[in-house]
Amino acid sequence: MNIKTIALFFGLIISKFCFSQQEFRENFTLKLPVDSVRYYQQEVKKSPYFVKENTLQIYPGEHLFIEADVKDGKLESMKVVKDNINPSKTIEIEFSQDTEDRKHKGMMLQVSNPFGKNLLYDAMMYTVGKKEWAKTSIIPIKPKLSNFELWNDVIITLVLNNWRLQN
Repeated sequence: MNIKTIALFFGLIISKFCFSQQEFRENFTLKLPVDSVRYYQQEVKKSPYFVKENTLQIYPGEHLFIEADVKDGKLESMKVVKDNINPSKTIEIEFSQDTEDRKHKGMMLQVSNPFGKNLLYDAMMYTVGKKEWAKTSIIPIKPKLSNFELWNDVIITLVLNNWRLQN
């Protein structure tokens, strides 16, 4: 091997680590207080953040940076990245549970819109005590701002899809 080939090889390896995508979440235990006595617990296996193209599944406690390219008002090539190194095209999402004295108070989804147009998406939630997904309404996010969605339900997971931009 010559020096150029070796340098190229190491350059590719280093860029892979520096600019790596986080396509999969690692195994973790999801534990959500329901009331002062009961809690919901689930083992979440290593799984992709995007369950299909531009369809994100997020669990409470996750804080994600999602880079996206825009084409004809639609978001394309959405991918979870480790760091926000491209703020002009990175959506920041955080899903959390608010508790007090080990009691559920509410769920919050914070989404930041880096784009110059309103950001819209559709959402489905899976809640404790239900056996099916439920659609939930989402308020459009104004350009360069963040939005907070609040629910009283104990939400196990959300699926966010149909990402689009609107004037």
